[in-house]
Amino acid sequence: MKSKGILFLSNGHGEDTINCQILKALRASGADVDVSAMPIVGDGAAYCRSTVPIIGPTSQMPSGGVFYMNPLFFLKDIGAGLIALTWQQLQAVWRHSRHCDLVVGTGDIVAAAIAHASNRPYIIFLSAHSSYYEGRVDLGLILWQLLSSKKCLAVFTRDALTAADLNRQGLKKAQFVGNPVMDNLNSTGKDLQLIPAVRTIALLPGSRLPEATDNLVLLLELVKEIASNSTLPVQFRAALVPALMPELDDIAARSGWQHRSRKLIFPAIKRSFYEEKLVEVMCSADAFADILQQSSLVIGMTGTAVEQAVGLGKPVIALPGNGPAFTYRFAEAQNRLLGDSVQVIGAQPANFDIIKEAALAVDRTLQDDKYLASCIQNGLERMGRSGGSIKIATYVANYLGY
Repeated sequence: MKSKGILFLSNGHGEDTINCQILKALRASGADVDVSAMPIVGDGAAYCRSTVPIIGPTSQMPSGGVFYMNPLFFLKDIGAGLIALTWQQLQAVWRHSRHCDLVVGTGDIVAAAIAHASNRPYIIFLSAHSSYYEGRVDLGLILWQLLSSKKCLAVFTRDALTAADLNRQGLKKAQFVGNPVMDNLNSTGKDLQLIPAVRTIALLPGSRLPEATDNLVLLLELVKEIASNSTLPVQFRAALVPALMPELDDIAARSGWQHRSRKLIFPAIKRSFYEEKLVEVMCSADAFADILQQSSLVIGMTGTAVEQAVGLGKPVIALPGNGPAFTYRFAEAQNRLLGDSVQVIGAQPANFDIIKEAALAVDRTLQDDKYLASCIQNGLERMGRSGGSIKIATYVANYLGY
């Protein structure tokens, strides 16, 4: 049997990761497929790590793909060549898709439109839309037409509520089979050097530089405040993207900390007249799942990673930053999407008062056993169980005749 060709489209870093989870499951199924990818946003690093060839040009735009959050960033993207880049990517899809049997798109109207323009059969994982935002998902006329097209074989949603909502609206091909972001989050046995019986707080500053650098500086200020006033013993572990690790020396210098072998150290936190305490934040770029699994609470300034934390039943404190990605507007929308598991502290970029309020929220949350138990159920409801990528891969394999 001749191998079949699949083109993966995605318009976001989290969407790249979702597609890589699906293709990993597809490869594990034994299906003989030729896979390729066109990341519309960013450099497609996730595809490179998965050894998937990228068929067209990529570029890191100033907005990081979230210009809808701020029109100013859209203008910056235009100035950086967004229109020319998108046209080149579209041309690459037209050329390459002639040799493909299926297009798999993950994202929103952009991914759906380019999948439709390929003139090949396609499926969509609708990652950016949820009925949890407003109670009823409004796809708009254009996206509705794209998903209703006969070329669109199936629409996979990010949660069960959205699938049921779209079914009621008449889009019967919408279905929820699980969210691929919840796959492969099992602990890998990394030694996090944790102190037994001490609560672990995970720090997630995000993946886009330089924003993630600025976010980590803010989080270190919050760590000092927590260490100064927490009524419970706590320890901190930061899950960073690899590109952030070389920045630790500069981050430490900016923040008044020290950096020693992946540890950020603040020399002394004065807890009382008699007591001073050394504060440490261990940083890892290869222990994300382990840190999430071992954490009692997550402080997040990012998108997909916070969704994964909520799906694992973790309470999340969200601290708005200066953006462009993780702003108050983003955090407030994330709260509507993920429910009570996420507490957004402050309605503006974090300042001293907001940091103090966040530290109190951390301490209060860790002592609220009833709330902590409710986060487990809420996570299952909002994100679903693992296994979504396997089920989507099975759909793809069956369609291709494997």
